[in-house]
Amino acid sequence: MIELLEAARDVQDFCGQKGWRFCFIGGVAVLRWGETRVTLDVDLNVLTGFGGEDEVIDALLARFAPRLPGAREFAQRNRVLLLNTANAIGIDVSLAALPFEELVIQRASAFRYDSGVELRTCSAEDLIVMKLFAFRPGDIRDVEGITIRNRGTLDWHYIDEQLRPLAGLKEQPEILRGLARLREL
Repeated sequence: MIELLEAARDVQDFCGQKGWRFCFIGGVAVLRWGETRVTLDVDLNVLTGFGGEDEVIDALLARFAPRLPGAREFAQRNRVLLLNTANAIGIDVSLAALPFEELVIQRASAFRYDSGVELRTCSAEDLIVMKLFAFRPGDIRDVEGITIRNRGTLDWHYIDEQLRPLAGLKEQPEILRGLARLREL
């Protein structure tokens, strides 16, 4: 786990040197807000807007190894750049441009892990929104852990306000039913 957090710090230092706005999401953020679990890669959002993707993609590819052939083109098409650190830890970089993604980065804060590594992660509420939007079984388990660990401190109004339009876009009303169930934990 320490190796993973140190890899994340390396990515964070690089993003900071570039002056990019970013935050960690996914498993690294779950380690902060939820139940401890194994995570094998580092997920982060880097704010590129629409039109600023190539500069970020090219800089990251110059620093980290691509995880697949044609990684640049894949990133341009899917808005996710798949990389590896020198010690083969996966880095999934989401190229953020939507207002919600910008808000996630704006609301992020630093957290010092037990290993002493300090990383900028998304808020618990934003992590819940992203995990419920994905709505996979592992994501639901993560949200249950986040909900239980942060009982009494979560801003459910904010979560509902952000998730409702996203669930509508996906045309999956079960996402909002899942949110209602989780609030009762």
